Amino acid sequence: MKYFVYLILSKKYDKIFSYVGMTNNLKKRISLHNSSKGAKYTRGKKWHLAYKKSYNSKSKALKEEYSLKKDKKKREKIKLIFNLKNENFNSFTL
Repeated sequence: MKYFVYLILSKKYDKIFSYVGMTNNLKKRISLHNSSKGAKYTRGKKWHLAYKKSYNSKSKALKEEYSLKKDKKKREKIKLIFNLKNENFNSFTL
């Protein structure tokens, strides 16, 4: 089974919010976030996938999720790259 570590971004009032998670069904998980049925922090925002990485091991995926949550520089770099690629962030869809 594949596991995915992902970073999703949302923009509200010109502020960018980020969320890092881990799942074995990425499409379903992002759909849950966007329908306000995901993590409490993600409710009420439109989320866009900015980064994903797959793993064959759940333990490796959990380690990467933890690492990405703690590595603020890496998260900020991903945000910047995503924002530059998608200048019209608000209208971007998955």
